[in-house]
Amino acid sequence: MKKLIYFLAKAFFCLILVFTFSQCKKEKASTTENPSEISAYQKGKPFTTSAATGAGGGILMQAFYWDVPAGGTWYNTVKAKVPAWNSVGITAMWLPPVSKADNGGLSMGYDPFDYFDFGDFNQHGSTETRFGSKTELTALITAAHANTIQVYADMVLNHNSGGASEANPYTGGNTWTKFTPASGKFLRSYSDFHPNNIHSSDAGVFGGMPDLCHDQANVSIWLWNSASAVSKYYKNTMKFDGFRFDYVKGFAPWVVSGFMNSVPGSFAVGELWDSNVDVLNNWVVATGNTSSAFDFACYYKMQDAFNGNDLNNLSADMLLKRNPTKAVTFVTNHDTDVITGGRKLLAYAYIMTAEGYPSVFYRDYEEWLDKAKMNNLFWIHRTLAVGNTTYLYTDNDEYIAKRNGTPGLIVYINNSDFWQERWIQTNWANTAIKDYTGNSGWIPTTQGDSWVKIQAPPHGYTVWSKTGY
Repeated sequence: MKKLIYFLAKAFFCLILVFTFSQCKKEKASTTENPSEISAYQKGKPFTTSAATGAGGGILMQAFYWDVPAGGTWYNTVKAKVPAWNSVGITAMWLPPVSKADNGGLSMGYDPFDYFDFGDFNQHGSTETRFGSKTELTALITAAHANTIQVYADMVLNHNSGGASEANPYTGGNTWTKFTPASGKFLRSYSDFHPNNIHSSDAGVFGGMPDLCHDQANVSIWLWNSASAVSKYYKNTMKFDGFRFDYVKGFAPWVVSGFMNSVPGSFAVGELWDSNVDVLNNWVVATGNTSSAFDFACYYKMQDAFNGNDLNNLSADMLLKRNPTKAVTFVTNHDTDVITGGRKLLAYAYIMTAEGYPSVFYRDYEEWLDKAKMNNLFWIHRTLAVGNTTYLYTDNDEYIAKRNGTPGLIVYINNSDFWQERWIQTNWANTAIKDYTGNSGWIPTTQGDSWVKIQAPPHGYTVWSKTGY
């Protein structure tokens, strides 16, 4: 290509050669350019309110981890953190399943028994759930709303647990399918589970627990299709703003659309554990676009990129690229934790500067990673990460992309052992830019044709935008 340009446009050869070579050449920073005096860490401006989603959109906090302390204290623990989370730009939180489960006060909630017991009925060995009482849950939701943070409930609709044994004509034996919850709501029997008179099974069972049949009128009426349904009670009485649907592989997408159509204006995200972006996007479409999906395609490509030391994987297809308004991105959650150490911060730099709706794992933020650096990435996402994306360069060690909105940004991730530099084309001509992470002290000015040289530290990242923010 260079030779062709040379012969066709000799007058511009030198200029094209310089820029093409600069873009493709990997440089180790010289001792004079490698900043030994890096500027003070740029924390950005604090958020006094998160009522507006911010320029780059919201940030979701997964406000729990597996086996949080039992004893009914978790809601109060989270409530104490709400003002600080709001101040750094968190706009929503996702709580664990809030209703009484088979294992009572010890359960993480994924074995649901009574969808209407939030810690106020003495059944299955406790009154409170593992996380607290209904009064404490209500206080947490109220505090979150006072700090303009939305609250999402984790909904387990695939299976139930904790029922009594009863004779089941469809199995020819006894099954644990007789549910008589203390709330007096949503009583169930063998016909509400698989197998039954409608069909023997649906998309999937989980853990051997009784598998709900959403085709049965009693199930759909109580979950979403009546004035007193679970969906409406959670939204209108408990004041949840949205829902996370557990194990959606286990039932048809129309279940989610039925649930969500009963609570218009609510947010939804489904846990469809599949790395195939076609499967993820097709599921979103099949819900009538009533739900987003966790971007497991992105998750697995980040694992390959950072654990496998090949950042070319960040150029692969993902839900955030295919359908960005329906992609919830994540680095870790309560079921996964495979990207470790410094690589995890690089992964957060990726999702906080990419399109999609980024989520943050509680322990990453509160315990494991540098909170100041995480806060900085939140500020970058909320302030600079605007517009569609142009992918500028990837190789094993480097990833560079730009967001094309206003103000927009350029992110440079470097997973090598050395400082790296690269010429890239920005959207700004004759403009001073800076790295808003503080990892580089450079304040270069872009050329008239918008090209500029930027740098990134070893096993680190920089995020560049116009000065003045």
